[in-house]
Amino acid sequence: MEAKKGALGFKQHTPAERFFNGLIVENPTLVLMIGMCPTLAVTSSAINGLGMGLATTFVLALSNAVISALRKVIPPTVRIPSFIVVIASFVTLVQLLMQAYVPALNAALGVYIPLIVVNCIIFGRAEAYASKNGIVPAFFDGIGMGIGFTCAITCIGLVREFIGGGTAFDVQILGEGTVVPGPVGAFLSGYTPISIFIQQAGAFFVLAFLIAIMNKIKMNMAKKGKDTSKFGQGCCSSAEEAAADKISAEKEARKEANE
Repeated sequence: MEAKKGALGFKQHTPAERFFNGLIVENPTLVLMIGMCPTLAVTSSAINGLGMGLATTFVLALSNAVISALRKVIPPTVRIPSFIVVIASFVTLVQLLMQAYVPALNAALGVYIPLIVVNCIIFGRAEAYASKNGIVPAFFDGIGMGIGFTCAITCIGLVREFIGGGTAFDVQILGEGTVVPGPVGAFLSGYTPISIFIQQAGAFFVLAFLIAIMNKIKMNMAKKGKDTSKFGQGCCSSAEEAAADKISAEKEARKEANE
């Protein structure tokens, strides 16, 4: 029996398939459009986006692995409180590490670090994938989703701060005080930042632009005859596939019984 194909043609539930599924095919920000609160709130700079993304990736990967390991001993009736306890434990660890080693970044991200506990990306993967699959694929599912989220919000933060402040990772590139020397620097120093991009509205502009790019890539792939059916199936697509397979199996069993 031929193995089912997953993201980008990889064998389903392998580490590579899970990684690229989260990075590209079901990117939480640009495809599924979930976890929008931190995406819009903390991406005023690339460093903020990178810090938030890495913190989320750490929690997502480890909570997926632990929930997968405990999936057979957690009663279904208390699975949500159990998920919260596991996720909150890793969030607390992340917050303590950030307070100790990167206090400025921790202060900049503020309440959005503890709010990782209720991030719908993490809950979605715990419910839809980690609680139904093995530890290794669940771990790489968390890594892929986390890196996909990190890449997206870091790009949003970079575009916003570059256009809105002339900086890239807090280094002045455009406008007065540019680090670029010579005549090129003199030319770049005349740039006037477009301040709306570092305000709340700027996050929507940049997010919409990046989503449009992702949709264009998907359309080009479809024109070339590549399978794009896996794109944007939703955070709970794995659960939906499992339910569909179960229904199909039950129908086949009834059909055979009637015959």
